[in-house]
Amino acid sequence: MPNQKRTLLTRFLIWRLKHIPHKQFVFIVSIVVGFLSGIGAVLIKNGTHFIELLLKGTLIKEYQTAFYFIFPIIGLGLTYLIIKYFIKNPPTQGIPATLFAISKKKGIMRQFQMYGSLITAPITVGFGGSVGLEGPTVATGAALSSNLSRLLHMNQATRTLLIGCAAAGAMASIFKAPIAAIIFAVEVFSLDLTLVSLIPLLLASVSSLLTSYFFFGNDILLPFSIQDEFTMGNIPFYILLGIIAGFVSIYFTETYERFQKFFERIGSPVKRLIIGGLGIGVLVYFIPPLYGEGFDVINNLVQGNPEKALENNIFNLDLSNVWMVIALLVGLVLFKVVASSLTFGAGGVGGIFAPTLFMGSIMGYCVAKIINSTGILSTQVSESNFTLVGMTGLMAGVLHAPLTAIFLIAEVTGGYELFVPLMITAAISFSITKYFVPHSVYAMELGRKGELITHNKDHAVLTLMNISSVVEQNFISVSPDLTLGEIVHRAVVKSNRNIFPVVNTETQALEGIILLDDLRPVMFDQSLYNEVIARDLMQNPPAIINLAEDKMTQVMKKFQDSGAWNLPVISKGKYYGFVSKSKLLTAYRRKLIDFSGR
Repeated sequence: MPNQKRTLLTRFLIWRLKHIPHKQFVFIVSIVVGFLSGIGAVLIKNGTHFIELLLKGTLIKEYQTAFYFIFPIIGLGLTYLIIKYFIKNPPTQGIPATLFAISKKKGIMRQFQMYGSLITAPITVGFGGSVGLEGPTVATGAALSSNLSRLLHMNQATRTLLIGCAAAGAMASIFKAPIAAIIFAVEVFSLDLTLVSLIPLLLASVSSLLTSYFFFGNDILLPFSIQDEFTMGNIPFYILLGIIAGFVSIYFTETYERFQKFFERIGSPVKRLIIGGLGIGVLVYFIPPLYGEGFDVINNLVQGNPEKALENNIFNLDLSNVWMVIALLVGLVLFKVVASSLTFGAGGVGGIFAPTLFMGSIMGYCVAKIINSTGILSTQVSESNFTLVGMTGLMAGVLHAPLTAIFLIAEVTGGYELFVPLMITAAISFSITKYFVPHSVYAMELGRKGELITHNKDHAVLTLMNISSVVEQNFISVSPDLTLGEIVHRAVVKSNRNIFPVVNTETQALEGIILLDDLRPVMFDQSLYNEVIARDLMQNPPAIINLAEDKMTQVMKKFQDSGAWNLPVISKGKYYGFVSKSKLLTAYRRKLIDFSGR
């Protein structure tokens, strides 16, 4: 049966090559990818909502609020058991895992990634994990797309494009905002927005959107509509909101990163589960709005009902006092990222897109509420508009995706009346955050290692290249104590290269290099054959490449700075080979052609 399946697939691929041009076939596959992403979004969303409805709607309301403490630990425990005994692979976190696959794995994602997040994310979030579902949905669609591309023998450039199509499809299905979804794929995955890529992205986005409408009808995750008009007199306050959003974005990123590093130092997954699980359980018990994604809180704020979002506070505080409401909301902003970080640290599976929207909406509402409560203006600013624009500000800062933030809010509100304040706030927040935090939460680890694909095509191509593939090892090495005569007979005569590495015979460490130009003045004087040794002739290399540490961007810079045509390579302190500029540039040109899909 497997042979028959392979034969059928081979026959189909041969038929496709004969009858369907590559460009049209990519269009068809992008529609399929959009549909699969839509199905993935439906399964993840429905699974999560079913669990939440079962737990929150019955057990918590009818029995005991102590379940707020118990459920997150149970959910994280189930997630741990599923990963250990069923998936049997370390958990991969949504969009960062997809970016890693594009940057370092040529767009290849493993099969378990197609269903891993599909199972674990609903359990994590449904049981109260304070993370989102957008990242796992994108990762599921990307993994489906990657494996489908491999099955259909697509090249790396097409595979990367289809992963972007999956990301666009997932976002379009979740928010029913197809334009923002396309921009998200371009901004976050650094795709080139050309006619070659635009049409597949459009097809995938529309395909996924129609799938969402088929299963969810007209239900919208964020059912907003702009009630108040934008007035030019409020621009200074939107500028203030952008500044605040920038610093809250920095707080979000720094807090998240520190928690990640803290949990990385804890070797045992069980210890991480206990520490993180207890931490998130305590937070959710005392601050119930931190339970799950938190979109109900966002909707209540936009509708002007903050008291409804805070009515379950454990301290039964007076919500008729506006400053008490503001204080509680500020607490939500401060603790949401802590709750999300604890969920991830404990081994939960989710994303940070929803926590960003959650914090941004509350931040925007609080700014407007403070302005209105202090009576700075003779008129009131729109609290719902500031809530919406606040989400844009934090998305632009935390995710480093200002255009996605602008168009998402513009699309979900059904109009572009807030375009000016959206652009002002997003631009200011993004600029401030980018200055202090070079990479987004999604990309910080890859960015720190220099392995992140960016919109800079030269940098992107160099990132995709592998140093090992350009290392040459057909150089004859000599020991430091080798005489000139031995160098001539053992190395010069037998080598077709004009450079000789001087290597310590005991440690295999590189001590220097000898150029053929250094030998020419003395190599024909036989009276020096026994008097001059390699150590006398060698010189320090203009630069050394470290195989484990140097990225291709650094290698290229070393060639540029040194002006050398060959540079030695070391690995683990030992001589490994040489990289020549000519071979490096040849490999670069080939990768550029492959990357561009031409």
